[in-house]
Amino acid sequence: MAIISAQQAAKLKRIVDIDWNCWQPCEQATLLFVLQQEKVLLIRKKRGLGKGKINAAGGRLEPGETPIDCAVREVQEELCITVLDPKYVGEIDFQFTDGYSFHLSVFLGTSFVGVPTETEEAIPMWFPVSDLPFDEMWADDIYWVDKALRAEKFYGRFLFEQDRLLDFWMKP
Repeated sequence: MAIISAQQAAKLKRIVDIDWNCWQPCEQATLLFVLQQEKVLLIRKKRGLGKGKINAAGGRLEPGETPIDCAVREVQEELCITVLDPKYVGEIDFQFTDGYSFHLSVFLGTSFVGVPTETEEAIPMWFPVSDLPFDEMWADDIYWVDKALRAEKFYGRFLFEQDRLLDFWMKP
């Protein structure tokens, strides 16, 4: 298994250009969507990858940490709440043409303690599930977030050049 070099990644234009049998992510990350009464708690990212975009809370795994533990920790750090019932809903592999890549585990929760609070990392925002701000989210979100919010299992692969979606594949 090998991480794709920046030189190799710069030549990528389509998902089929990647040998997924040998693909290795640079990092592991999580997202955790919090759903209550047909509304979803999202964040506006204040720093890091996706700064300025709207997304679910989440982040990178720390050494020895499980994806579910990471998801809960990241929501605590970004929103000052603790999700009590996170459930796995899907996975995505992301490859960027600058060589960066990560594997994302996605979770959904409906119960939490605490009050969503702005932090140095994120601004909490509630949205109706029927009216998500896809124009302010990553370009891939329109293909899988609805599935995640319905707790439908999914798996996808996405190829980006910076924040521009070049190609993708979703398991039927």
